[in-house]
Amino acid sequence: MKKAVCFGEVMMRLCPPDGTRIGQTDRLQMTFGGAEANVSVSLANFGVPATYVTKLPDNPLTSAFLYQMRGFGVDVGHIAIGGERMGVYFVEKGASMRPSKVVYDRKYSAISAVQPGDIDWNAAFEGASWFHWTGITPALSPAAAQETLAACRIAKAQGLTVSCDLNYRKNLWSREAARETMGPLMEYVDVLIANEEDPKDVFGISAEGSDIEGGRLSAEGYADLAKKLSSAFSLRKCAFTLRESISANDNNWSGILYDAASGSVSVSQKYAIHIVDRVGGGDSFGAGLIYSLMNGKSDEEAVRFAVAASALKHTIEGDFNRVSVAEVENLLKSGGSGRVQR
Repeated sequence: MKKAVCFGEVMMRLCPPDGTRIGQTDRLQMTFGGAEANVSVSLANFGVPATYVTKLPDNPLTSAFLYQMRGFGVDVGHIAIGGERMGVYFVEKGASMRPSKVVYDRKYSAISAVQPGDIDWNAAFEGASWFHWTGITPALSPAAAQETLAACRIAKAQGLTVSCDLNYRKNLWSREAARETMGPLMEYVDVLIANEEDPKDVFGISAEGSDIEGGRLSAEGYADLAKKLSSAFSLRKCAFTLRESISANDNNWSGILYDAASGSVSVSQKYAIHIVDRVGGGDSFGAGLIYSLMNGKSDEEAVRFAVAASALKHTIEGDFNRVSVAEVENLLKSGGSGRVQR
């Protein structure tokens, strides 16, 4: 199988233990996370050769991250070394009606200062058939946006399938800036992935018949939205995760996948999930979708696998989805009763 290449920022994640708030603890648990790094780990766990590309400083934190990624089987040989620092983010988990909060400390991170020539994209794409990035990366800085564009151009010239998860982050840029930058980048995207809010935030287009705050989402409305986006940006496929939020602890989780050539819409099963850690849930969906499409699964099989994989991620601490293909397939067969396996 040819490999998948993922490009974006990884950060050190600091989280208060046992559901405590940042202001009431003297301990923080450290892990690593970042949208594209999360996807690369999931893909490696699924048996896809995965390469992760970023820029990181030459320090012990980077060494610890690289060590962990190699342990997952992710190729980190094309990461540029240099720059000031690794970004940091703090996660305070919510409960019941109290929402989770994320605080970022990523200014002057190494990847935000990436320069042309730092990354040898021709070498990184050697033996690859898929390139994945998210809307977080071009939001980091004009330099990161230019490097994303350069990578997309080279990927398309080499015949790779390009996927993008919109991943709008209001703390990084305005809706107007996102629209201005993401519009030209969409020219290179074959498969677009988004959550229920992203298209409105980035492109000013929303799904009819849905109440996001009220937790009521219309699959039909999002199917129509997928058709509009596919037409506007000449996409091959467009996928949405659909999160119906009951509380910070409990969500309903499903997804849809639209195919532009056939006009067909595939709708997944819906899972009622009790959340351990929701960070990385969308990334695990994207990885499940990429894995499925790279392996020739039908659209229905692909969206069902992606939703099942991401439902399992919600039960796992940290950004990374530490599940195998067999575990996802078992969930698809069993329906998710959660009975003890002996």
